[in-house]
Amino acid sequence: MALSTEEREQFLAEPHIGALSVVERPDRAPLTIPIWYQYRPGGELWVLTAPGARKTRAIEAAGRFSIMVERTEPTVRYVSVEGPVTRVGGVSDERSREMAVRYLPPGKVEEYLAFERANLGEHIPVYMRPEHWLSADLGPAW
Repeated sequence: MALSTEEREQFLAEPHIGALSVVERPDRAPLTIPIWYQYRPGGELWVLTAPGARKTRAIEAAGRFSIMVERTEPTVRYVSVEGPVTRVGGVSDERSREMAVRYLPPGKVEEYLAFERANLGEHIPVYMRPEHWLSADLGPAW
């Protein structure tokens, strides 16, 4: 059964691991990778990515991407959203902190941020306006 607008937006706002897909080359299937994301109902969705990374270059070239999130309990539910890139922000420690707080236990945030700075380098936010939605709740997991 399809989710209502409120249900799908609320589900997307929960901290799931997203599967980001973006067309990288016309002769290949879309590049699909797991990623942390942030979304508030009615707003833009954003991800953090390294400048010049493969996915960043693909997103910039395509001008749009999609994210799919799912769960299996207490029911099988998914939301997929696709839309245009609305902006690419500059490097932001604030956005890195916001993302870490969303996904990690409080005692691990500072440790992760130090790891990110030392090992992963700069990340920039890429914002997308959700335009096309698919969603369903398929009932109890078997």
